[in-house]
Amino acid sequence: MKTGRILLIEDDPGIRKFLRVALEAQGFTMEEEASGRSGIAKAATAQPDLVVLDLGLPDLDGKAVIARIREWSQVPILILSVRQAEEEKVAALDAGANDYVVKPFGIAEMLARVRALLRSASGGAAPETEIVRGDLCIDLASHEVVLAGDPLKLTRKEFDLLALLARNAGRILTHRQLLADIWGPAHEHDLQYLRVFIGRLRAKLGDDPAAPRFILNEPGVGYRFLD
Repeated sequence: MKTGRILLIEDDPGIRKFLRVALEAQGFTMEEEASGRSGIAKAATAQPDLVVLDLGLPDLDGKAVIARIREWSQVPILILSVRQAEEEKVAALDAGANDYVVKPFGIAEMLARVRALLRSASGGAAPETEIVRGDLCIDLASHEVVLAGDPLKLTRKEFDLLALLARNAGRILTHRQLLADIWGPAHEHDLQYLRVFIGRLRAKLGDDPAAPRFILNEPGVGYRFLD
């Protein structure tokens, strides 16, 4: 059964073959390109459901490819790169990537990230005004949150932060993105604000940071709402 079309932009033929075999075995249709410029052109013509992108391409840096695609498309972009530095991850995510996997990687994790991004992009089955994640229900219209049948008392900022994370379940949101969206551009670097509110949300959700059910910390980068 077809489960989606994936465009892989990667110059290493060995990795392309490995991922093509693994993803086609899961029912995905694959398109492949080995350079940034050809990848951009293919993204425009093939209309993929997901782009898997290497940052170290022979003609363009992957961040430039992200920027070009984001000029006209919101297709989910999953970065696959040997670059492990936090600043590289943050720069790629701020440029418009949705997630980041470091090489070498486990195929099970890779497939889980792919499925999460595709679910997030499809919007799932929940009504537009309601987000349901397991036993957590977030009503966007009434600003009410219910966990396992019990209503939670959240401040406006706590609610906005939780709703933003939940709407992007499976995707890393950087510290800068969260701060700018919730507190405004003037607070993009006020990381302590974010840490305090994430701590409050975790306490109210009963979410153990060491074994989270909902909010996962991506050290030095941001947070991901588990899907």
